[in-house]
Amino acid sequence: MPDYHNNKAVAHRQMPPAPQRLTGEWLRELCLEAGADDVGFVEIDRPEISDQRGDIEMALPGTRTLLSFVCRMNREPIRTPARSVANLEFHHTGDQVNEVGRKVVRLLEEKGIRALNPAMGFPMEMDRWPGKLWLVSHKPVAAAAGLGQIGIHRNLIHPKFGNFVLLGTLLLDAEMDAYSQPLDFNPCLECKLCVAACPTGAISPDGHFDFSACYTHNYREFMGGFTDWVENIADSKSAVAYREKVTDPESVSMWQSLSFGPNYKAAYCLSVCPAGDDVIGLYQEDKPRFVQEVLKPLQTKEETIYVVPNSDAEAYVEKRMKSKRTRRVGNSLRPLSIQGFLEGMPLTFQRQKSAGLDAIYHFRFTGDEPALATVRISDKKLSISEGHRGKADLLVTADSHTWLKFLAGEKNIVLALLSFKIRVKGKMSYLLAFGKCFPT
Repeated sequence: MPDYHNNKAVAHRQMPPAPQRLTGEWLRELCLEAGADDVGFVEIDRPEISDQRGDIEMALPGTRTLLSFVCRMNREPIRTPARSVANLEFHHTGDQVNEVGRKVVRLLEEKGIRALNPAMGFPMEMDRWPGKLWLVSHKPVAAAAGLGQIGIHRNLIHPKFGNFVLLGTLLLDAEMDAYSQPLDFNPCLECKLCVAACPTGAISPDGHFDFSACYTHNYREFMGGFTDWVENIADSKSAVAYREKVTDPESVSMWQSLSFGPNYKAAYCLSVCPAGDDVIGLYQEDKPRFVQEVLKPLQTKEETIYVVPNSDAEAYVEKRMKSKRTRRVGNSLRPLSIQGFLEGMPLTFQRQKSAGLDAIYHFRFTGDEPALATVRISDKKLSISEGHRGKADLLVTADSHTWLKFLAGEKNIVLALLSFKIRVKGKMSYLLAFGKCFPT
């Protein structure tokens, strides 16, 4: 339980005269004494967070300031190949972030200032699954607050602490006397160690990020992997049949995640990142030693990598990660609506599987969710737009309900074609090529 008695001195610190306009110096000191390691302030009108404004104002109507803060993680526990140690650090630092947020909100409330502390990670708004579950996207807020920039591995890199930080955001119904500004440089060294460390090939040297590859493996024991595990149980007619699908170590690992907290399978991109003033020393002094002591143990660790069948990740692991073994699992990123299907395509697109394809697809959805969309795949890039644009190589007309059932593996494509629930105009080879780009 929080010890509020020990925070009395903080709570009774002299307040600025007008609570509607807080001084940054006072509020920053309040957060540091509550346990944060760095703090920044962003006004609600900042363009960088405009796409979040709806959720923010729903959570706390009248929000005028976003307070972003970071808590440092211990580096060596994150770097170790022993994921039990790494996950312990993730979870305890995450608890610290939530506790700092809660303390600061309590202290502000005592001074009549409305404030709210969204969760650092979980719990989230799971009724929105598989859409946006979180109230606040902490990374863009932290970047706008000058607490770091996003590296090639898609994590925030603090200029001093590196990427060994977890992020928190508070919503305040108050203005600041001054607001923070983004850094004018990116601490990311573009050393590509994160590219070399990622066991799924999710991070490419050219900056491309394969969300599906990262999500399927690293988040195996989070939401989507849990539903896949439950479906394995449901499909098993006996204990023996279950064990043919799920090994004993996988079962007890899932138990550990359910009882203690969901465990990450990798996060090696964080482990090897040398950026940040407090972190960069060993890398600058002796790069070969850094590679040998930090990168190599992660690359050579014998472990299972979870992949969607016929995905880019599966091909990458089998070709590049000789010490790893792949395990095929279901793609849990299945959409529940046509809008979700269209918005989710960039997350599941397999660009290596699209090599050599240059095609325009027109989709016409009928029934419960009528919609028109154009999908272009060319030069291993994907673009999606509303309506029908250009000359289609393939026109797909589908009942929206049937199409979603097909994506979920609940409808046979051949039967859907025979019943005219799904109709195709153009060469079937284009449909097969499309399927390779979005394996299920």
